[in-house]
Amino acid sequence: MSLVAVAPFAVVFTWFGLVLGISFLETPLRFTSPGITVGIGRRVFRVLNIVESVLAVLLIVIAAIGRRGGDAVAIGALVALCVVLLGQAAVLRPLMDRGVTSEGVAADRPSSSLHRPYVVLECVKLVLLLALGVALAV
Repeated sequence: MSLVAVAPFAVVFTWFGLVLGISFLETPLRFTSPGITVGIGRRVFRVLNIVESVLAVLLIVIAAIGRRGGDAVAIGALVALCVVLLGQAAVLRPLMDRGVTSEGVAADRPSSSLHRPYVVLECVKLVLLLALGVALAV
């Protein structure tokens, strides 16, 4: 298999692993660990969103130059992934960041009500990444 053929799978499943590892392993552990400030979550998810954006751009470039036409499922999953990522990075995360002071501790305005939609979108993102991976294999 050539690098061009493997690249989309590498990007999709790297992204999948990042979301799974950070959102569903590291974050729950952080919330239950004593002495860890809320501010670390801001930094972790800001960087995760940046890395995800780079991976999304890579997938768009790969799709534009290397895929055959008519991959409706793959294109739909990629578009949906970009919409989910944009919603998280541009809407939800900034709203959740308002609930944290510059020192990284919870402010008076609780932002916990926004965590559930963010987690739901993380689950949606995992399903879309799996769908994209399967669509690329077909």
